[in-house]
Amino acid sequence: MKTRDLVVAGLLIALAVTLPLAAHLIKVGGPVLLPMHIPIFLAGLLLGPGLAAAVGVLAPLVSFFLTGMPPLSPPVLPLMVVELATYALVLSVLTRRTSWSIWLTLPVAMLAGRVALGLAAAVIGPLFGFHVNPVFYVYGALVQGLPGLALQLIIIPLVALQLRRSHPAVIAGDMAKP
Repeated sequence: MKTRDLVVAGLLIALAVTLPLAAHLIKVGGPVLLPMHIPIFLAGLLLGPGLAAAVGVLAPLVSFFLTGMPPLSPPVLPLMVVELATYALVLSVLTRRTSWSIWLTLPVAMLAGRVALGLAAAVIGPLFGFHVNPVFYVYGALVQGLPGLALQLIIIPLVALQLRRSHPAVIAGDMAKP
């Protein structure tokens, strides 16, 4: 593992902790703008699968220990750990092992993360006394987070394309294809 990768991972975790704080300062909650997701998707673009998934696991845990958010009860924290790790892992794998463009890899990673969220709600939720229909839970999170999803679909491809232009070796795969 390269020092550069560890530094990038640390910076993305720090960003994943601070962006939600900024969202709360402007009185727009995390479930609407999904600010923690942006650094996690960037981890999927910039880091190998293992380290990207580690960022997805560590970011909500560090945030919880520093800020108390995401909450442990209801079990948002463990569900987010699964969801964010899946986002980062899937995007990293697709970026490195396919020739798909960001316009396909990002939505596939987003879908995989939401499926993982539903599975986590079904499996982990009851361990915390949180009994929900996983389909309705994911649907509610999806509807509430539409502004954040729109932001992700704009910001992540723009950042990926800019990184590809300015530092082609930074992002594996052919990110520039439309």
